[in-house]
Amino acid sequence: MKMKSYLSFLMLLFVALVSNAQKLPSKKEVLNIIDKANTYWQANNKPQVRSFWDNAAYHTGNMEVVALTKNETYRKYSEDWAIHNQWMGAKSTDRSVWKYKYGETDEHVLFGDWQICFQTYIDLYHLKPEPYKIARAKEVMEYEMSTPQNDYWWWADGLYMVMPVMTKLYKTTGNTLYLDKLYEYFTYANSIMYDAEAKLYYRDAKYVYPQHKSTNGKKDFWARGDGWVFAGLAKVLKDLPKSDKHRSEYLAKYKGMADAILKSQQQEGYWTRSMLDAEHAPGRETSGTAFFTYGLLWGINNGYLDKKTYLPAALKGWNYLTKTALQDNGKIGYVQPIGEKAIPGQIVDANSTANFGVGAFLLANCEMYRYLKK
Repeated sequence: MKMKSYLSFLMLLFVALVSNAQKLPSKKEVLNIIDKANTYWQANNKPQVRSFWDNAAYHTGNMEVVALTKNETYRKYSEDWAIHNQWMGAKSTDRSVWKYKYGETDEHVLFGDWQICFQTYIDLYHLKPEPYKIARAKEVMEYEMSTPQNDYWWWADGLYMVMPVMTKLYKTTGNTLYLDKLYEYFTYANSIMYDAEAKLYYRDAKYVYPQHKSTNGKKDFWARGDGWVFAGLAKVLKDLPKSDKHRSEYLAKYKGMADAILKSQQQEGYWTRSMLDAEHAPGRETSGTAFFTYGLLWGINNGYLDKKTYLPAALKGWNYLTKTALQDNGKIGYVQPIGEKAIPGQIVDANSTANFGVGAFLLANCEMYRYLKK
């Protein structure tokens, strides 16, 4: 009898230890974490910077915080950024020179990295509807949809940059062409980047296996690239009408990615830069991990992912983000610098931070707060 009691005690102790390791935070703790990271970023970075993707990706996170907290200081920071950029992406007014391959000039109006800013402009518009805030977004996207090209999204990042623009503008205008073109452009992206076996996306056509392989000869799926897609699909599903004829396909891609993401998580909670080859570029990385954590929590919160299956992974990701990536002063560390692949030997440490990484961190924490609030 004594032995049974002792064994029962050990079992209870083990369960308590496991539960404590994965203990849920309080809502207040999550809000404090959001404020700590966001206040640090805004105090150390002025809003008067260009509207290119990296800055714009931060603002997608900041606007999620605004939606959650109604914090006027945070809202004004994004509006000051929008005003500085005249509510535009790339600024050329001559449609005859508009381009959509990679480029950082004002002629690259149709390149998705200059269109992600429209997500924030639309969000700000809905807080105080004034037509000028979305005039350029509508002009650019309506022109793009009038062209015969369908290959606008030729790299994984572009799916986060622009897919949510299409669904947000549909919700704002009621124009169903946004949904038709969303599917047309998404279909093209799938044809060149999607691996049906792995249920993941290559960064672009250059990285498709076996043309390209990881150091150990495996398929090389870049974590941040797949993070962009996974988070982008969550945002699309959020705004896509339940009646959309292609909704099941977006959902199937999202769920397939969730399964693949679950299987490739590291024990410490992060995902390595090359998802299926941890030794290719080993070590912690925050941006991909934050997007995955956001996407998993969003799926749980909205009834698309089973809590029992996916919450442990989401919580491990959140614990890594808030206990390792978040530094004492509020800086978000271990963010892989701007690039397009996992690079062997690249140094990513506690001092490695970036605007888009902070944005992803904020998204993940907002979704954790929503989980706790349910």
